[in-house]
Amino acid sequence: MDKTKSPLKVALHSMEERTAKTMEMYLQGPCRGVAVVVSDSKADIDVFDADVVGVEKLMEAHRAKKPQRPVIALSLHNGGLAHVFYVKKPVKTDDMLAAFDKASTFLRKIKQNEAKAAQLDVNVDHIQPDIEKPENTNLKSFVIDNDERKKTAKHQAAMQLNEKGFNAFIGNVTGLDVNDPSQFAVAKYNPKDYFQGYVESAFKISRKQGEIMQLNLAWSPVIIFPKNNEIWLDADDKQLRSFSGLTIAHTLEGKISTTSLTFESSSSSRSLDKFQSMDAFLWKVACWASRGRYPIAIDVTQPVYLKSWPNFTRLLITPHALRISALLIRGPRTLANVAEVLNIKPQYVFVFISAAYALGLTGQARRKSDVVIVQSSEIKANKNKGFLSRIMSKLRG
Repeated sequence: MDKTKSPLKVALHSMEERTAKTMEMYLQGPCRGVAVVVSDSKADIDVFDADVVGVEKLMEAHRAKKPQRPVIALSLHNGGLAHVFYVKKPVKTDDMLAAFDKASTFLRKIKQNEAKAAQLDVNVDHIQPDIEKPENTNLKSFVIDNDERKKTAKHQAAMQLNEKGFNAFIGNVTGLDVNDPSQFAVAKYNPKDYFQGYVESAFKISRKQGEIMQLNLAWSPVIIFPKNNEIWLDADDKQLRSFSGLTIAHTLEGKISTTSLTFESSSSSRSLDKFQSMDAFLWKVACWASRGRYPIAIDVTQPVYLKSWPNFTRLLITPHALRISALLIRGPRTLANVAEVLNIKPQYVFVFISAAYALGLTGQARRKSDVVIVQSSEIKANKNKGFLSRIMSKLRG
């Protein structure tokens, strides 16, 4: 639907009090405030639980009184009532949003027909908008297309960096050679000094409280939707990359804050292409804050382990990230050992660990039994790389 408009006003019917309350929260959270529950007299759209006994007669009677009001029916089965938009249970957010799109189009065409009729000075009481009919003329219900609510930024395929473009994309730290073993002790950074720290803190609070929150910045706010695991940011990656690489502690600290958003305040228009996955967003921010360094919480002299395989189909893939994952998933290693075994620059290991640590995918091995020493000859880099590349191709396909 057109997100520049005010929230749709809906009335709930044939629902118990608890169900109605759940639906109201569902519209506020997963549906991002696309609609607000109001009384029947103020509603634009009617939403029915269509699995209640006798509900079809109830919907028909209601429509007879309000013929120009669209109806959305939640049901385990496709119904057969004309001009009713059926959403199959269990309700999926994409299906619900698509139904509201259909209902919004219905309302818009009603208004267009009313305007035309007013010009012709005719009675408009029974004018109905043209509704797209299914190919099967015997089926009067409408099938909701799951692809109608695509969020390009959230669902875009992973971007993969090669070694040549890595430094230009990630950046580096003046006066520090992160690939020099003698400088490993200082090749670290504190996420709290960067935008990353504020994002992590806001994510933690939002998820713990289960509330929509806004991270207020000096340039563009980040809206956090914890139930959907989404964020909304009106800025491109180039702008985000520049801001993420700045040391902002003690400079912009007083200008960054978080605000809990109510249902009404979070329902303003939001372009779908500005939505991103929370994990993919934080992964990128951590990479750009890292600039080839490792987080201060990691002891570079002790082994680290990988808890689970990152979702590389949606994440920024830094050089050798697949090979690093394949090695660490087998057992804990020091970062220097990973670089040595794979014969790659330490900065590629550091930036991967920074991003994985931000998402909670990696940790520090503390026990002696966690230490694993493997000779370089045991790792066949080319074979692993080719195998993992084929897996990635299949996942993306």
